[in-house]
Amino acid sequence: MRVLIVKVSSLGDIIHTLPAVTDAKQAHPNLVFDWVVEENFTEVPSWHPAVDRVIPVAIRRWRKSLMKTYLNHEFRAFKRALQGTRYDLVIDAQGLIKSGIISRMSRGLTIGLSNRTVREPLAALFYNKAYSVPWTEHAVDRVRQLFSRALQYQYDADSISYGIDRAKLKTKLENVPEKTVVFLHGTTRVNKYWPKENWRKLAKLAIAYGYDVFLPWGTSEEKKRAEFIGEGNLNVKILGKKSLSDLAVVIIKSKGVIAVDTGLGHLAAALSKSTVSLYGPTNPALCGTYGRNQIHLKLEDKPTDVWNKFEKLTNSS
Repeated sequence: MRVLIVKVSSLGDIIHTLPAVTDAKQAHPNLVFDWVVEENFTEVPSWHPAVDRVIPVAIRRWRKSLMKTYLNHEFRAFKRALQGTRYDLVIDAQGLIKSGIISRMSRGLTIGLSNRTVREPLAALFYNKAYSVPWTEHAVDRVRQLFSRALQYQYDADSISYGIDRAKLKTKLENVPEKTVVFLHGTTRVNKYWPKENWRKLAKLAIAYGYDVFLPWGTSEEKKRAEFIGEGNLNVKILGKKSLSDLAVVIIKSKGVIAVDTGLGHLAAALSKSTVSLYGPTNPALCGTYGRNQIHLKLEDKPTDVWNKFEKLTNSS
């Protein structure tokens, strides 16, 4: 049986889908998945052994220049890749109009959430069959329920596995001291930022407790913030540009992670790494980091309180 997953973005949402893939593979050992995902995130589905083929899509880039996309035949190449296989089922795990269109373009019975429980109700028009899943459930649980109903199996809600095969994390080895904390300070929305002054105070606390601090970055703005946080501190390392696999290995080797509301925080949770996450407008009960050794705090919390929670978490795990 071959099933197509349509979950194109963003990083956290893609990671939230992995436990459902694990559930389905355990229930149906002969099941194979293909996955349509934004080109920047193709690494993530490939880490799961149940995923056979990853089909990149470039919606974010294409919509900036629709004419150029048409003229260079890139969209037609994607369409050929999408329609080259007849699927037993196509599951839209995103619930947006764009993912609904992709689902309908594919060849197979399309499944998604009902118009009362999907993120964009018009997306339900593209499905052959739809299921209602309560909004009150965490995003991970909602996807697990959708998959279990679409593929007709039961799963243990008290057990969770993201199914990441660490052997597939192809990366150069990074020298990460045993007592390292990773600060995931970058996020896409201003109302999810934690003041850079707080990060700087937190770095000084970490160093006082004998830690090295690693600072990843993805944009020029994030790099400037990292430089501000680490200024004058020899035990703060500003990482070079990293792939998702590179960052996953750094997280695995670290003692733990402190993060704002960002996709990399969900990656840390998927890797079972002790993580303290700071939330602003987002309700972590519905879409926060999910798994073992996770603590959710508020952006209003002070650096000393955040560090105390981190120390308690890492010492008990």
